[in-house]
Amino acid sequence: MVNERLVLACAALLLIAVGSMATPASAITVEVAKACHVLTDKAFPPRQAGNPAAGSAKGSAQEQRAYFSKCVANEGKMNDGGTKEAK
Repeated sequence: MVNERLVLACAALLLIAVGSMATPASAITVEVAKACHVLTDKAFPPRQAGNPAAGSAKGSAQEQRAYFSKCVANEGKMNDGGTKEAK
């Protein structure tokens, strides 16, 4: 009974390990990250210049993250001219 549990536990750990290796994470390049950061800053200007803690004059943090993610997915090329539309 103990051996069966040990075998099942090892099998489960093996499946988890293999499953996590099956989908490798893709890293973005520094150039894409910098370009998307600049585009996001243009699309969501700060409420107070030089004070990022004051928040954005346009959109929420969630919209900023969505915009940045879309920019990264498009490899730093946004066709919207820097507007905040992330949809």
